[in-house]
Amino acid sequence: MNTGKEPFSEYLESFKETLKNVFYRRDNIEQFIQKRGFPALVLRDIMAQNPLSVGVPKEYGGRGVVMKECLGMMDAASYESLPLSLTFGINIALFLEPVGKYAGEEAKKSVFNRFVTQQNMGGLMITEPDYGSDALGMQTSCVQKGANYHLKGTKHWQGLTGLADYWLITSRKKLDYGNLARDIDFFICDVQQPNQHIQVEEYYNNLGLYPIPYGKNKIDVIIPESYKLRPESSGLNLMMDLLHRSRFQFPGMGMGFIRRMLDDAIQHCKDRVVGGKPLIKLDQVQHQINKIQSAFTVCSAMCTRSAAHAGVEKNLSPDAIEANSMKAYVTDLMQSSAQILTQLKGANGYKAESVSSRGIIDSRPFQIFEGSNDMLYTQISELVNKLMIRKKTTNLSAFLKDYDLTKGVAGHFKSALNFILEPKLSQRKHVDLGKIISRVVSANLVLNMENNGFRSDLINNCIDSLKHEVSMLVSSYKYETSIKTIEDYKESGTWLSLV
Repeated sequence: MNTGKEPFSEYLESFKETLKNVFYRRDNIEQFIQKRGFPALVLRDIMAQNPLSVGVPKEYGGRGVVMKECLGMMDAASYESLPLSLTFGINIALFLEPVGKYAGEEAKKSVFNRFVTQQNMGGLMITEPDYGSDALGMQTSCVQKGANYHLKGTKHWQGLTGLADYWLITSRKKLDYGNLARDIDFFICDVQQPNQHIQVEEYYNNLGLYPIPYGKNKIDVIIPESYKLRPESSGLNLMMDLLHRSRFQFPGMGMGFIRRMLDDAIQHCKDRVVGGKPLIKLDQVQHQINKIQSAFTVCSAMCTRSAAHAGVEKNLSPDAIEANSMKAYVTDLMQSSAQILTQLKGANGYKAESVSSRGIIDSRPFQIFEGSNDMLYTQISELVNKLMIRKKTTNLSAFLKDYDLTKGVAGHFKSALNFILEPKLSQRKHVDLGKIISRVVSANLVLNMENNGFRSDLINNCIDSLKHEVSMLVSSYKYETSIKTIEDYKESGTWLSLV
């Protein structure tokens, strides 16, 4: 198959047919999805289609790193298997794209050749056992020795642990007096080379995403200077560009998954007859399905935006508000869609092989990794607060009316958001405010699709749904509470002593 020349629509249809063949004809996804790893023949047939070629530049034999195509592959994969889509997301967003943008010629030639001809895979190592979301506190060090760098440290919870052929490893330069530099360096580690083997100290028994191995990795490797990434300004900016572009691609993984939840919900509720009529005729059932349909519309809008805006040629390091809004909200929508489908399917939805119960478990970590959603919502709120101070405005509605990411839709939320922000917010209020802003940013993206011919009834329903959600979030934000955790709750807190 010539993956670089055929039209993407043909390539995508051929890939979807391969997935149907390996998941339903050659093997049974309902059986093997509960086991560790993809069956060897299933993974072989999938990778034989060169799906990761969408993340390789044309001059190195790939399809050209077109964002629409990268998202399209993740979309197609997640309809059948969220772990497969995440595998693609790790390879494309966290390895291939940064290598293509920031690596030197020698490294790019070797890496891309093996991805295209040998179906190699790569991942990213940032997280450390004692410094989860505090990436800037990482203790993995690098020391230059001639034309090489010596990296030492421990990383964990890397997707594709023990499976990837390449790793992008983050570290901090060890200074003369023993401290570590504030900036971050990125190195391409080729585990097939001498002195670059990474020791897996432990494989984690992860609850979901069974086909993807996770674990703890001991780093003690020697990497040539030619395999060090070259940031345009600083390593910190490189990391933010990398992470923000990855967050812009979460909707690609969410798209097929949410569409699958929606298709299964509609089909089940049309087929299931209760009290002489199909479930879909019940008002509450329609209300629940409409929530998934709204999630589908939001995710479609996010994919449209990412395809147009998040290409590797752009520096996304300043785009924290939009990137965080996409990642946090779409992963919330993935989880809620799976929960709704499980509820609609009743007892059948609770079978381990059910796509809905599997979806609950597999989509849950998406709300945690690459930035816990509560943390991302807090960052959104804090960043908007800083912008409002700079513009000398305290009214949220007035700010959103002139803000690029929300001005097209701000009028729809004027009555709900016409209030003054408090000068100092508790963290829980920051989370509520971040959620509110992410929904308005998403509504703006949805409304923008109207000009591109997207169905107006889906858009109208979605805007109504988002207005309802924002009004509930505003109520939570405005609710005054001083509730604190009572650590010694057991004292006079046992019901048995009251009877």
